[in-house]
Formats: sequence, C-alpha cells, structure tokens
Amino acid sequence: MKKFFFLLATVVLLWSCGSSEKGELVGVQNRPVFEDIDLKGMVFINQGNFSMGAGTQNATYGTPSQPRTMQVGSYFMDETEITNNEYRQFVNWVIDSVARRMLGEAGIDGYLIEEDEYGEPLEPAILDKKQKIRWDEQETREALEDLYLPEKDRFYRRRTIDPAKLNYEYYWIDYGAYTKDGGKVVYQGASQKESSTAVKDEYKGTMFAPRPKGLNNRSSFIKREVVNVYPDTLCWVHDYTYSMNEDFTRQYFTSPAYDNYPVVGISWVQAKAFCIWRSNFLNRYLESIDYTQMNDFRLPTEAEWEYAARGGIAGESYPWGGPYVRNPNGCFLANYEPLKGAYDDDGGVKTLMVGHYAPNDFGLYDMSGNVSEWCLDAYDKSTYVMANALSPFYNYNAKDDDSPAMKQKVIRGGSWKDQKYFIQVQTRSYEYQDTAKSYIGFRCVQPYLGRVKGDNLKSASNVAK
Repeated sequence: MKKFFFLLATVVLLWSCGSSEKGELVGVQNRPVFEDIDLKGMVFINQGNFSMGAGTQNATYGTPSQPRTMQVGSYFMDETEITNNEYRQFVNWVIDSVARRMLGEAGIDGYLIEEDEYGEPLEPAILDKKQKIRWDEQETREALEDLYLPEKDRFYRRRTIDPAKLNYEYYWIDYGAYTKDGGKVVYQGASQKESSTAVKDEYKGTMFAPRPKGLNNRSSFIKREVVNVYPDTLCWVHDYTYSMNEDFTRQYFTSPAYDNYPVVGISWVQAKAFCIWRSNFLNRYLESIDYTQMNDFRLPTEAEWEYAARGGIAGESYPWGGPYVRNPNGCFLANYEPLKGAYDDDGGVKTLMVGHYAPNDFGLYDMSGNVSEWCLDAYDKSTYVMANALSPFYNYNAKDDDSPAMKQKVIRGGSWKDQKYFIQVQTRSYEYQDTAKSYIGFRCVQPYLGRVKGDNLKSASNVAK
C-alpha cells in the first residue's frame, strides 16, 4: 500500500512539474493559430449600421418604403457577380464526381474509398479524387455511357454529357426549425409532459444527462438535398416570346467568349448549392494542410446586400451616390434599360462583362444593373417592420410541394432589362426559388470571423507557405 501511494505521489509530482498551467486559468494551450485569409476576388465589408430602405425615389404606384436603422456585422463579399467560368468550375467538379461514382460502382478500382482507416465499411463510399480519370480508355467509356445523352438525342452525333445527370448531393442543418419550440423534447404522438418523463426514465441510473431525443434529435434537423447544377440555358428563350435569343441559348454558358459574363439561368436553390460546394471545396483544402477552417460561404442577406451596395454613402438611391444615372459627361453608370426599347444606350444590349462600370466606394462592381442578384431572405412586404435590427434576416425553407407564395425569395439590384427604378439600392423585388431567369445571377458572402479586420491578411493560395 505504501508503495502504491509513493508511485501515485510521484506521478502527481511529475505531472505538476510538467504542466505549464501552475494552477492558473490560462485556457487551452497549443491551439491552432488563426490568421485571416484574404480570399481572391472578395472585398472586405466592415461592420456598420445604415438606414435600410432609405432613398430619394419610389415608383408611382409602388409600396412606400419604411426606412429603418439596421446593424450588420463584418463580412467578405464577391467583388463581382459569379461568372460563367467560375460556375463552370462547380459544374466540372460535379461531372468528375458523378463519373467517379459510376466508375466505382462499375467495379473499376481507384475511384471509391469503401473502408475507413479501421477497416470498417463506409456507407456510402467516399470519392477518391487522387486517381485521374482516363476518359479515352475503352473500359472507362463503356462504364460512363449512361452519363451521356442517348445517341438519338445527340446533336450532329456529338457525344455530349447529359445535364440531367449532373446532380450535387449535400447536407445541411436547419437550426431555425430546431429553435421553433425552444429546443423542447417531443416524442412522436406524446405530450410535452409525457416526453419529459420518457427522457428522464431513459437516462435514470446512468451517468449521462438527458439530451434531445425523438423529433428533436439532431439527426431530425439534418437535411439532405439533391440539386441539379446545370444552368437553365433555355431561359433566354422562355423569358421572351417573339424575340431572337437562340444564339444566347446555345453559346452563353458554353463559349469562352462569355467566360467573364455573369452566370444566369441559376435558381435560388442552385445558388445555395454552389455556396455549399464552395465552402466544402475551400475547407477541405485547409483541412489537408492543418489550417483552421473558415466560415461557410452563403448568399448575402437582404440587409447585407443593401449595406454593401450603398458603399458607405447614406440616403442615396444608387451605389455611386446622387440621384442621377449618368456622370457629368453624360455617360451611363450601369447596364439597364435607359429608355423603353433602347437597351444599347448604356453600352450593352443584354448582359455585359462583369466589372464593365466603375465600382462603388467599397470596391464592388455592378451592384446596380447587369443582372439582379439572389439574396438569402424569403420575400415579405413587412420585413422592415418585423425583422430584428441586429443582423436582420427572414427566411422560410420552402418544400417542393409548398405553394408558390411560400417560395418567394428576394432579388436586388435590377438588371440589363429593367428601368432605373429597379436598379436603385433600396428597391425590393422577388422571384420564386425554383425558377431560373436570364436576368438573375448571384454573388457570395463569407461572414468575417473576427470583430475588426486585421492588417495581416494572408492569401488563400499562400496559407500553406
């Protein structure tokens, strides 16, 4: 017994000598060092408050705006709308992933990881991105035949990938649904009192405290989404009857000539999926080099969009300030429809290359005109009244079988086909989340992890150096 106490005392003494805490509250040591990353093509927007909805003009018969002071935090925002070429990177990633899944399921080795490091089976298997796909090999061509359009549907017998097969699967947590009932535990078909008793009985005599079960188990709020990612290239035709737009249908997304033009034909659902993919794409890379993960990308809230569009200029209707849409030399300052039918008076008939006009004072391009932009919020006429003044946001996660009125999402900024009222920064409009238009695009934001922007931002391409 004496020997045991001697050994115990020795261990305690050695532990005390080796500990750097020395009985002080010093927090957890040796945590990863966090440094801000300056993401390519994004602009830092510092926190601030502004009068949301303020402006000098309203439509003659429009709903009067109700300006209200709102507060937003700091965030990064894409300096331009997402371009065709940037969105094509997402599409190509999905093509690669679908192909690897098909090759693995066809029994070809090297494309799926089916066991974890302990030899346990993975369901479903994880894609292995290390091996290059040998597209020209006969075995690969045969295994991927279903990825292409049937021969009868091919144009001039070209072997073309079937856009309907390009589906992106992802998961997300619906935090809003969890907090609706205050996180209370509710079992299927049971009252609140019965549910509480059931939880206590389940954990009676154990060392574990009760945690949410049943309908409120964490897994109940993990949502699975499968989204087809290919743009609706037919939007140019079905948006306008008796109008020649077939050339844009064939070439706008596919031709290198339009690489730096804003992507269109993207629904709100597809834009959300792009943000999820972009987040995972960055964070998996950062994880591979043992770097701290960043906040997720997402669509801007309506308040974040308007705050950014104003560029720090209070009370004006346009990103450049002032009530006019021309500069002192008479040149138009945005791509819109200056006069009824005179689309080219501002220099562009339809969309223009992003960054064609000067940026606002935050360094953001095309916040007015070119294409309207999806926001994260659901549309409601009363948003300014009911929203919280701190980071205002209102959303409803509409399901496929919900009524169209419940699928309305905010769009902002106006587009190449709109008149000047719609390109004002305070003007609100909406479109349905599952529709795609030739005049709606989007850009992403990434919430800033700190309170005030540091001076030592590192480029995302140099974080490993």
